[in-house]
Amino acid sequence: MSAFVVTGTDTGVGKTVFAAALTGALRAHYWKPVQAGLDDGGDRDHVAQLSGVDPAQVLPEAYRFTTPCSPHRAAELDGVTVDLARLALPEARPLIVEGAGGALVPVTRQTTYADVFAWWNLPVIVVARTALGTINHSLLTFEALRARGITIHGVAFVGDANEDSEATICSMGGIKRLGRLPHLERLTSQSLAVAFAQNFRITDFT
Repeated sequence: MSAFVVTGTDTGVGKTVFAAALTGALRAHYWKPVQAGLDDGGDRDHVAQLSGVDPAQVLPEAYRFTTPCSPHRAAELDGVTVDLARLALPEARPLIVEGAGGALVPVTRQTTYADVFAWWNLPVIVVARTALGTINHSLLTFEALRARGITIHGVAFVGDANEDSEATICSMGGIKRLGRLPHLERLTSQSLAVAFAQNFRITDFT
């Protein structure tokens, strides 16, 4: 595949770290179209540090909003109207595109990320945590994506191993298990690249 969308089952599940790892492994371009919250520089900066790719491959956002909240509200607080045409995919390939939070996070008052994913017509990788609650969140995410005709490439877990939960999600959801990133005591581009290589097969993404 030349491009993937990375979404999460919730906020803070490790989606950006996984996206950075995949970007580095594929030597891809990275794009997060909407960044809401700039206190720590934003996800683009984190991916630039962790992926190890040329900084020019980490593409600028279409929108950058100040407040760390749902993009639709962050835009309103900044006095900006989101023009969905500005979210058209960049031509650069290979490309990893990261959403914000979960699949049904609103981009505008009328449009969710899942709606935008359907417009992009790219395969989606769902990033799920392994802690309590992940089965419900994961299966709901799969249903929301499939309801829009979106192809789900697979699920990537982040966290400590929970074999039963992971197997249940993949079996009940009819989803391919891509692998699991463990929590890393020291998160660097090198440690992340090693963890990805040890826990994922690059052939699942090519």
